[in-house]
Amino acid sequence: QLQVVESGGGVVQPGGSLRLSCAVSGFRLDSVDIGWFRQAPGKEREGVSCISISGGTTKYADSVKGRFAIARDDAKNTVYLQMNSLKPEDTAIYYCAAHPQHDYSYCSIYQNPDLFWGQGTQVSVSS
Repeated sequence: QLQVVESGGGVVQPGGSLRLSCAVSGFRLDSVDIGWFRQAPGKEREGVSCISISGGTTKYADSVKGRFAIARDDAKNTVYLQMNSLKPEDTAIYYCAAHPQHDYSYCSIYQNPDLFWGQGTQVSVSS
């Protein structure tokens, strides 16, 4: 059974950095693309970033471009989201989702029923 576990959330001041981790088990990481999503209080869950199986395709929401970076380490079955220059509006629960599929260059920051979700990790940006 494919399982996804996020970690690395916390409280950080504006302008600070955090690195989130997404550990995948039950599936080889090189058979899934990975997306990061977030949900702020009172708002709908939105896509933040994704990375394809090959790692050659990455996508970012406009709100995080230039500040966030996604990377994958297949040897560790883990995907990372490096978040820099954090802003209060980045405060949210961050979710990782794994998508088993066969297109090495595909990933999406839009939700679909085929995603396997983690439990989320809280990120709070506050002075």
